Parts: sequence; C-alpha cells; structure tokens
Amino acid sequence: MSSSSAAAPSPAPGRYPFSETEARWQRLWEERETFKARLDPERPKYFVLEMFPYPSGRIHMGHVRNYTLGDVVARTKRAQGYNVLHPMGWDAFGLPAEGAAVKRGIHPKTWTYANIAEMREQIKTMGLAIDWSREIATCDPAYYRHEQAMFIDMWEKGLVYRKESWVNWDPVDHTVLANEQVIDGRGWRSGALVERRKLAQWFFKITAFAEELLSAIDGLERWPDKVRLMQRNWIGRSEGARVFFPVEGRNERLEIFTTRPDTLFGASFIALAPDHPLSVELAKGEPALAAFIAECLKGGTSAVDLEAGEKLGFATGLVCRHPLDPARTVPVYVANFVLSDYGTGAVFGCPAHDQRDLDFARKYDLPVIPVVLPPDADPAGFSIGKEAYTGDGTLFHSAFLDGLDVTTGKTRAIAALTEREAGSSEITWRLRDWGVSRQRYWGCPVPMIHCASCGVVPVPKDQLPVTLPDDVEITGVGNPLARHPTWKHVTCPTCGGPAERETDTFDTFVESSWYFARFCSPEAETEPFTREAAAYWLPVDQYIGGVEHAVLHLLYSRFFTRAMSACGYLDLDEPFAGLFTQGMINHQTFKDEAGDWLEPRQVMKDDTGAWVTLDGHRPVEVGRVEKMSKSKLNTVDPTEIIGGYGADTARLFMLSDSPPERDLEWTEAGIDGAWRYINRLWRLVTERVPALAPVGAGVPQELSDGADLELKRLLHRSIANVTVELDRFHFNKAVALLREFSNGIEAYAGTNGALQREVLERLVRMLEPLIPHLAHELWRHLGHETLLADEPWPKADPRFTVEDEVVIAIQVNGKRRAEIRVPKGSSNAVLEGQALAEANVQRAMEGKAPRKVIIVPDKIVNVVV
Repeated sequence: MSSSSAAAPSPAPGRYPFSETEARWQRLWEERETFKARLDPERPKYFVLEMFPYPSGRIHMGHVRNYTLGDVVARTKRAQGYNVLHPMGWDAFGLPAEGAAVKRGIHPKTWTYANIAEMREQIKTMGLAIDWSREIATCDPAYYRHEQAMFIDMWEKGLVYRKESWVNWDPVDHTVLANEQVIDGRGWRSGALVERRKLAQWFFKITAFAEELLSAIDGLERWPDKVRLMQRNWIGRSEGARVFFPVEGRNERLEIFTTRPDTLFGASFIALAPDHPLSVELAKGEPALAAFIAECLKGGTSAVDLEAGEKLGFATGLVCRHPLDPARTVPVYVANFVLSDYGTGAVFGCPAHDQRDLDFARKYDLPVIPVVLPPDADPAGFSIGKEAYTGDGTLFHSAFLDGLDVTTGKTRAIAALTEREAGSSEITWRLRDWGVSRQRYWGCPVPMIHCASCGVVPVPKDQLPVTLPDDVEITGVGNPLARHPTWKHVTCPTCGGPAERETDTFDTFVESSWYFARFCSPEAETEPFTREAAAYWLPVDQYIGGVEHAVLHLLYSRFFTRAMSACGYLDLDEPFAGLFTQGMINHQTFKDEAGDWLEPRQVMKDDTGAWVTLDGHRPVEVGRVEKMSKSKLNTVDPTEIIGGYGADTARLFMLSDSPPERDLEWTEAGIDGAWRYINRLWRLVTERVPALAPVGAGVPQELSDGADLELKRLLHRSIANVTVELDRFHFNKAVALLREFSNGIEAYAGTNGALQREVLERLVRMLEPLIPHLAHELWRHLGHETLLADEPWPKADPRFTVEDEVVIAIQVNGKRRAEIRVPKGSSNAVLEGQALAEANVQRAMEGKAPRKVIIVPDKIVNVVV
C-alpha cells in the first residue's frame, strides 16, 4: 500500500544521512557568513532576487520552488566569480493581519512578527545561499520612514496629488480595492459585492512616465515576451481623435475620444458615463435618471466588469449634431458600460463595427449603419446580423471617405475634423494614475496633515517616521486610525493651529515597489540606501517570481524607480534587468463519498491500486490535477517533505521534473525518484574514495586508454553543456546532463585513480548549486578541508569537447534505412560511398541506380531512386 503523502525514508546502510548533514552545513554557512555580500568595486556584481513573501506563518511549495530557482542562480554565479547579492525580506503590511486581529484577538504587529520568525526558520531549512544580515520587513518603521520621505519628495516634484475619485469599495473589509482586486464584481478577499464610492484619494502620477514606460519595454530583452506584451497592453497607447459633438438646444459640445474616427459616419448614439457632469446635471431634474445612475454606481469600476455585464442605457432626450454631417443628429444616452475615468467619459456608438455597441443598439432599436465593407463583399447587399464586423476593409456609406482603406480613412477624417474645428488628432493611454489610499490600520501611514487654514501640508521630515499607534481597537469595521481618540490630532507644522493627520495608509504595492533598492544598504539610517551601494548593486540582474505580478507590481516598480531617480535618489530607470516567471505547483485532488475535499495525506492506494481513505479505507473520488490551494486541500507541507527526505531531495525534484517556467505536478513517485538519485550519488562518491588518487595528485591530461579518454570527454562535454543550460534557466536539462555524467562515472571500468578523482570532484562542484548540502558533504568525503561554495566553477577544455566521430542518418527516398559512424568532417565522396554500401540501403533501392544523392555534411545522406 502507498500513501499520497510522502513518508520519511527509513535509515539503512549506504543511505545518505540527510538530517544531520543538512543541519550541520547550514550551521557552518551561517557561522562563517559564507553568503554575506560586501561592496567590492573590483569584482563584477550579480544581484539575484526572488519576489519576497507575505508572512502568513507557513511556507508553501510555491515558496520552495521560487527560492530554489533563485538559489541555483546565486550559487552558480558565485562560483563563476561574481560578487553575489542574494537577500531576503518580508512584504509585511496588509489586510490579513487585521483579519487575524479580529479573529484571534491578537495585535497585527504581534501576529506579523511571530509569522516572520516562524517562516524564517522554515526557509532556512532549505539551505539557501542568502545574506540574512540584509533582512528587512516593510512594517518596520526603519523601513517605511524612508518611504514616507520619498512620498513627500514626490509630492513636491508633482508626482503625487490628491483628488476625489470613484473607487471600488468593499463593504465587508471597509477599504478601497484596486480594479484587479475585484473578481466577478466581488472583493478578492471578502467575496462581498463591491460598491462604487467617491472618495478623496492619494495618487502617484504614473501617467507622467507613460511614454517612457512603454518605449523602454523594447529594451527589456531578458524579460519574457508574454510579460512585456501584458505591460504594453496595460499601458495601452492609443492614437485617435478628440471629436466634438454639438448638443442641440444647448450651448455646449460633448467631447469624445475615439480610436476609430474612420467610422464616424456609422455613429447612431452617444453614451455618457453615469457620473459624467452632464449626466449628473440632468439627473437633478429627472428622478428616473437619478435612480438609474444610482443603480449603475453599485457595480465595479473596472472595464472588465462593465464588459461582462448587461449593457443598459437611459435615453436623456438630448440629441447631438454629427460633426462631419450637420444634417444628422444622434441621441444621447446615459449608459452603464462607460467609465468617466477612461477617455472623456463619453463615447459614440458605431453598432455595425463594435459588438458592445451592436448589443446596445439592438436592445434600444437604434440604427445599425455599416461603414466598413469587408473584402470581396457586395456593398449593395452587405448588412449586419447578430455579430458586428470588426475586420479590415474599404469605407462606404461615408461621404468623402468612400473608397478609402481604414488607415487612410482615419487620417482623412482627422484632417476634416481639424479643418472644421470639430476635433483634432490625439494620443491617449489606457494607463491610469495609481491610487494608493487604503482605509485600514496595518499599512504605512500617509505622511500628510490636513489644516483648515493651510490645506494639505507634509509632515516635516525631522518628525518622520509617522508610526502607527499600538493602542488601537480593530473590529473589522471602518478605519481604526480614523476612530483613534488622539493619534490623528496634531498641530499644523505651518501655522501652528489645530490639524489632523491623514488617516489613510498606503496600498501595500508601495512597499514592494522599492524594497529591492533597500537591500543595497539596509543599514542606512538617514537615507533609504547609499548612492554608492545603489550604483554598484542595481539594477537587479535576475528577478524571479510569479507571472501573476506581471502587470501591477512590476509596472509600479518601474514607475517608482523613475520617480526615485527624478527626486535624486538614483541614477536608474529600470529596476530589473532580467525577469523569470516560474510555473505553479499542481497536485491531484481528492474527494470523499460526501463530496468533501480530502488532503493528500488522508488518502492512499490499496493493494488493488484503487484510491481509498487512510481512515476506514472508504472509496475516494480522484479529481483533476490542479494548482495547490487551501480551498481544495491538495497541498503538501514543505516542512514535512524536508523533514522526511531532506531539502536537497525537495530541491532536486523541483528542478528536474519539468522546465521551471512550466507548471509542475507534485507526485510521490517524483519525490521518491529524487531521493533514490540522492542516495546513488552518495554511494557513487563514498564507495569510490579508497580507489582515488590523493588530493592534489594532479589532473591527467594525456590519456591513451579508450575508457579513460571517453570518460575525459564526457567530463568536459558535461561541464560545457551543464554550464550553458544553467545560464539559460534550463535547470531540468542540467539535471539530466548531470545524471548522464554520473551514469558514465558509474559505468567506468578503468583504474585511473587520478582521473576518477577529477571527474568526481567536477561532478560534485556542478551539483552544488542544485543540491548544496550533499555536494558539500561529498566534497568533505573527497578529502577537502576547503569550503565547496568557495571553489571556482570548472571550465571545459575544448580539446575534449570536440566530437571526433558523428552518426550520419541514411535515407532512401526520405525514409530512414540505416546509420553510419564516420569521422567528423568526412567528404561527400566518403559519405556517399559508405551510405551506398549499407545492406539495408541496397535492399531499399531494389537494384535501382540512384538518380541523385543529397548530403548534409555531418548530419544526413538521402539517396533518391
């Protein structure tokens, strides 16, 4: 019988004693400060960083994979001669701490720091090459005091402002949510239906860098293409026209931005956002419209939410004159799918060529006028049915634009609008300024003061940090800072009169937008980091984390780096030179007869191979392999795996089972296979030690024995290939190559003790980034007193990496019939002669003479008969 949850291997002769070994090496690395990074301008630096974790109290398998990947990079680069910075910190502010305060009756600070202590010890069992002396926590006032100072500097530079804005309001968590935190109209944590509210909010002016943020994406060559595309789409540069529609009977014009001025002649309505100034004005005298607007404002504020919902409108009774055809008018509606924060808060609808507009037009019986004719379509008979035509084509039904292609039509339409003073060309952006106000306690206080006489003024820098009061009552309802009896009451630093602190705290994305820079010199007190340290260590050479942060965190960090540079803190634009996004960890899911989820450790396979519960052997329903999640209980506790098999076994399985950018399925067979290979390596080295030449005996260069020469070639091919695959992040391929190398060492039947020492030492050195504890222990068994982590990376000798022979495939009429082994670089005449002499080739030719012989040197010979 076998359980789905990995059980600890039992001790046996010849088995690697992982528990004692890993603890000893971790203790030694810490005592010697092996991985402590020091500023050294004489050496090339390499800054590797994994996205830092939220201190929830327990590490999960995603953490293990993420930090293992970064550790392989850090250890490899260190061996290759780089001065490596590999730090760790904690993204420590956030709502879960307040939830814990309500649920457990514990202060958020106490809960957070206890979780940090617990997770620190869990992560240390992984044996990571981390400089723990640089550890930071974003909830530490020593960290966020600098964030507050930078915020004030950005305010003075015009990169921060405050205004009233419509927000997503979570009525359960009582805080503002970003659009990305609203899922299907509900709060991402509470699940409550989100409401729209208008609140005074603090904003970072990220749009000031929109053009720069977009154009710089092309230079991020070591970022995944999918992430660069997501950033481009989020920034969303749009070229189009600003168009003015005169409102009939009123001395005003509606201003509309469109990317499709070529379709203006297909306009059949205008739609206003519910909170557009004209909508608000009209609602004052129309109760039905006011009720409609109130209903619209109950939904979310994201474009995605609006697109998914039913398209509803309210006819205002107003009409606008068409800017290119004054004889025509179009009706004005207030519609629930238009956002005031996007464009101008007003759109014109062209139902024939936009599905949303078509759905709206059909619902309210509005004209559908096709103005783009598909290629090869008949203009006399072309019409729109249930689907809008969104493809390319030729303009028609469009007066002076008839016959033009779409691109030319846009240019001509803009020229006509400009000539008539009815519009102009314009570029707009999908990107919106970053609202950072959050109505919660456990966050960095916004360092501003509200004075009735002076307005909003910053807290004097010599009074920073503005710290959170410890004596708060956290009920889960409202903002505890706003309710605190004394904390918010202060004296205005400008006039000396009574004033109040800002009670909003920052969105936690603010802390994670600059933490990488703090790692450069976390001991700095009067500045967030020293310019010397930042100039040396930044940018981060390799950043590693989940693709779920492809837009917000990465985009905010790119903005914040530019903002810090604008305020004189840095001379840098891009924070991350290289980015790698790892796949997720998946596991089989299980349910019992009642349909309740079961944990992997609650099930097992019986003697027949059927899945049953451990308790009572009841039948189990086996579900899909899905991302590990607490809700479906298909998680595996890393501490159990590390305790049962060792960190190196967990690391090896993570690295070898699939490419790191793809999802990985956690299986018992996989972890068992990694454990078996760990023990093979242990025996391979320890059992051969007596036959080895003494340490320092010298490396044999000239070898005449065939087995010795073949092993020497395998050694240097392995060094060359493993190095390449590690640099490419092909860690699974590197593991496969090392397995092939170790198999070759096992198969070696020679007696050359010096050669055996050489290949084992090189094998162990290349294993160290992947399975560091075992590698260090084997290095010790090989007789070395030096620390393996300090040994340089081996270099391949090109004399032994060149293949002397190649295998050539022989085809007859494109079908493989044989293969031959010949010296590399053999002439075409030699290849043709040997190929035609092969018996299988002769049979396939059936006695016919070849019409021609096609040869690709060193690869293939194709005989055509």
